[in-house]
Amino acid sequence: MSKVPVYFMPGLAASTTIFERIALPEDVFEMHLLEWEIPLDGESLPDYAKRITQNIKHQNPVLIGVSFGGILVQEMAKHIAARKVIIISSVKCNAEFPRRMKIAKTTKAYKLIPMRLILNVESLAKFSFGEKINKRLKLYEKFLSVRDIRYLDWAVEQVILWDRTKIDENVIHIHGDQDEVFPIKYIANCKVVKGGTHIMILNKFKWLNENLPKIILE
Repeated sequence: MSKVPVYFMPGLAASTTIFERIALPEDVFEMHLLEWEIPLDGESLPDYAKRITQNIKHQNPVLIGVSFGGILVQEMAKHIAARKVIIISSVKCNAEFPRRMKIAKTTKAYKLIPMRLILNVESLAKFSFGEKINKRLKLYEKFLSVRDIRYLDWAVEQVILWDRTKIDENVIHIHGDQDEVFPIKYIANCKVVKGGTHIMILNKFKWLNENLPKIILE
């Protein structure tokens, strides 16, 4: 029997090293890691998603995305047939955004974020992973690899302006009850990971390694 192809998309500005502790049984699954690419001038999120799907070389893959990567894989699933779409520490529609993100959209405050400062890894870590970064900057330097201004400007705008209003009931959502970026009180219908924060892909990998195989196959 052929193996199940599983494609992983990291979060905003993150590299594929965030998945280094994720291990699925090799006799059943084939893991593939997708990278962020620099957006083209004026490229929309749907067009970008369509372009990233060109990196998928298998029929009927499982798509797994973390945070902004979770938003992206939902957009990618419009262009290819996916066996399953699984999002981790993410949102299924813009109604699940916290109030501060809805306000940022209304006021266009996101345009005031100084991206050049965010290129400083400490600021980028706070922005991507939340405030509690525990001064583990060497770690974050490793995980946050995309520091291109065009990408950051584009990515922040695409998150804030994401226009999906209707939840796709087929999307499987895994979320931590301590997520500080997307608080669980705004999230509907998800598999809850107790003690999971926005970076649980790094520190709840044991839960994910134990549960992802059955979630994929059920």
